[in-house]
Amino acid sequence: MDTDGPEDPDVHTESARTQLKEYFDGNRHTFQLDLEPDGTEFEQKVWAHLSDIQCGTTVSYGQIAAKLGDKNSAQAVGSANGKNPIAVVIPCHRVIGANNDLTGYAGGIERKEWLLKHEGALLL
Repeated sequence: MDTDGPEDPDVHTESARTQLKEYFDGNRHTFQLDLEPDGTEFEQKVWAHLSDIQCGTTVSYGQIAAKLGDKNSAQAVGSANGKNPIAVVIPCHRVIGANNDLTGYAGGIERKEWLLKHEGALLL
């Protein structure tokens, strides 16, 4: 049986559902949701930086690593990015390779490309 949400939605799930619909309709660029994703201290720091990336823009793994104080930790940033439990809302799709390649996305590169085109960050 297909469903578009929980059987017993509450104010939080309804808000998330509404905001996601607005995003995919092109009427929302940021989310106002109380999130508490479970992760290590480093993952939490990376995810906080992801949440600061403006809609319609991209940054590299190395740029996030540099902001965290260790320009050599780009691979660790990539690993934390891949463990993001709340894709789209915490916009891990906005992180690209140093050479502008669309590298790594748990949902598949084709979805990452679609999301970036949807946001106007990728004009191909």
